[in-house]
Amino acid sequence: MIAKTNSFRILAGLACFLMFSGSALAQSRIGVVNIARLLEESPQAQTAMQALQDEFAPRQRQIVARQTDIQSKEEVLRRDGAVMSEEERSNADRELREMQRDLQRNQQEYLEDLNLRRNEELGRLQRSLLQEVQTYARGANFDLVVGEGVLYASDSLDITDEVLAALSSRLSGGN
Repeated sequence: MIAKTNSFRILAGLACFLMFSGSALAQSRIGVVNIARLLEESPQAQTAMQALQDEFAPRQRQIVARQTDIQSKEEVLRRDGAVMSEEERSNADRELREMQRDLQRNQQEYLEDLNLRRNEELGRLQRSLLQEVQTYARGANFDLVVGEGVLYASDSLDITDEVLAALSSRLSGGN
C-alpha cells in the first residue's frame, strides 16, 4: 500500500511537471522538503518525544526495579539453594518463574502501549508538519513543494531549513 502511495505521488508530481509549459516551468517556484529531517529536528517533534518519554518513564523505572529484584532473588537462590530444603527451593523456583512471567507480560504491555502512543503522536505530528509546510509554501509563493519520492533535488530547492525556522518560531509564539 505504501509503495502504491509513493508511486502515486511520483506520478502526480511528474504530471504536474508535464502540465507546465517550458516558460511556465521556468517561472515556477519549486521547493523540496525533507520530511524525515522535519520529524527528527523540529521542536514540535522533540517536544512530543520528550512528552512520551516523561509519560512512560515511571513504568520503565518500575520494570527496571522488577528486573533488579528478580536478579537479586536469582542470586539468593544460586547462593543458598544448596542449603535450602527441597520445599523451600521449589517454592523459591516457582516464585522466581512467576516473577519472570509477570515481568515479561509487563514489558510486552509497556512496549505495546508505548508503540501505540508513539504512533498517535507521530500521526498528529505529521499532520501538523504538513500543515506548516503548506502554510509556509503559500506565504513564500511556492507553486510546488515535494517531499517523498524525490530522486534528486539541488540544495537550492531545499526549503527544509526555512520550514524548521517557521516551526521554531511558531512553537516559541512568534507567529
